[in-house]
This record gives sequence, structure tokens and C-alpha cells, in this order.
Amino acid sequence: MKIDIKEFEYNGEKKFKIKKSATKVKDFYESEQDYELMMAEIKEVIDKRQSLMYADNRYAMLMILQASDAAGKDGTIKAVLSGINPAGITVHSFKRPTQEELDHDFMWRNMMKMPERGKMVFHNRSYYEELLVVKVHPEILLNSQKIPTEFTKDLDKLWESRYEDIRNYEKYLSRNGTVVLKFYLNVSKKVQAERLIERIQDPTKNWKFEEGDVKERDFWNKYQDAYEEMVNQTAAKHAPWYVVPADDKKNMRLIISSIILHHIKVLDMQYPEADEARQATLQQLIKVIEQQNG
Repeated sequence: MKIDIKEFEYNGEKKFKIKKSATKVKDFYESEQDYELMMAEIKEVIDKRQSLMYADNRYAMLMILQASDAAGKDGTIKAVLSGINPAGITVHSFKRPTQEELDHDFMWRNMMKMPERGKMVFHNRSYYEELLVVKVHPEILLNSQKIPTEFTKDLDKLWESRYEDIRNYEKYLSRNGTVVLKFYLNVSKKVQAERLIERIQDPTKNWKFEEGDVKERDFWNKYQDAYEEMVNQTAAKHAPWYVVPADDKKNMRLIISSIILHHIKVLDMQYPEADEARQATLQQLIKVIEQQNG
């Protein structure tokens, strides 16, 4: 079944309404075997295009993953990237800010991990946390981030400034050849609860569980509002958001893989061509290699 990625795309032309956004859609696969086959076919093409990107050395791709706890971020990254040449791919997971990170501006730690030309990079959480967790819990901003009080007197103005900073930065990245793709994994409260309980009950998943995840569920509605505003404030044609239904992990991974495939396929890339002098040198080296065989 063909996946229409436009169904999940927000590029500033339409408003995102989180209450109307699906957390589950009809399966794009018919069986486990069918799912594995579809993923393999998509990743094979992504791998070839990523190798071309690496050789072409002009474009880069930044993929940002945002979601509530237990939406499936880690597993999705693993599923999407497995089998793709690791030379051109990096994953950065951003946890609670370190003291060094708090001593810099709110986007610094992500800026330090941006993809170089020829590379694809996944950011598992990002500077958008500053408009999610910190917005839901402004005490973090006031108590930990050491921002001068003149900028924190009006929090509404501060949030708007951060949206503006992000919009400008992502436009800057795009203008320099970085493809910016942003994914919000939209999981339902019911399925999130099931996955959190599973983490408690399954000894192999206990390490993933944090007591704070349960407390954060009390702020579900505030987070939903924050996600909705995040998408609407920062969605753009050069940096679209993809709101991906996350209740079914296989569907979610197929959708994300298809989106990445689409965006890497449309890039104008070529393998470098050697000029005549270089070709002559290479032909001489073939003779040297053959002579080395004795």
C-alpha cells in the first residue's frame, strides 16, 4: 500500500489541531512478513541515496524526533536506521541539560551536534524541549537556566522569542543545504499508559521506566496544547513537521521511513567525476596494483 506522506505533513499552509489528529490509522502492511519486506525495500533505497549524499558532500539532513514518553522514539530510530551504512549517519539523544549546557543559550547543545555535509543526523529530542517541558514547567526556566530577569518577566513574550529564534535558525540551516525534517510521534494517552505499565512489569524494560513519567501524565492536556502550538508556530515548507500516528509502531516506522525516502530522493546529487588528469592517474595506479601482485 502506498503511503501518502502529505497526509501527515504540516508546512505552515494549514493549522494543526491535535484533538483531531489521529493516533492510529489503517495498517499499511498486511502481516509481519509484509511489514519487514516493505521496510527492507524502503531502507535499501535510503541506503543508496545516503551513500550518494555522502559522496556528493553538499547536502545534509537533520531529523528531529519529539514525542511524549513511551511513544517509541528509540525503537523507531533503531528500526529506521538498521542496515544503513553507519558512516553517514549519527544519532544524538538529548537528556536533561548538563551544567555546561545550562551555561549556554537554549539551542547551543543541538547546534553543536548538527550534521556536516554528506551526513544524516537524528536528534532524539531537541531545542523544542524548551517549548514543551520548560513551557509546561516554567519553574525550570526561572530556577535553573540563569536567564536575566529582564527576559523572564513576560513569559509569553519569551516563548514567542524562542519560536522566532527556531524559525530563523531552521531557515538558516535550509539555506545552507541542510534538509530539516521534524517528526512528532502522536501517541494516545491510553496506549502510553499501556506501554508505561509494560515497562514496570517487564524486567527487561524496567531500566526505561522513570517515576517522573507518571507525574508528567498529570500535565497531559498542557503538553497537548504545547505540542499543537509548537507545530503551528514552526512548521514551514523548508522545515515541515510530520505528525505521525504512534499507537501502532510498525505503521509509525513505515511512515517515517517513507518520509525520509521522499526527501532524500528529490535531492539533486551526483557522484564526483574525475577529470582527464585524474583518470590517467587512476589508470596508472591500476598497473601499479597489478605489478604488486608479482
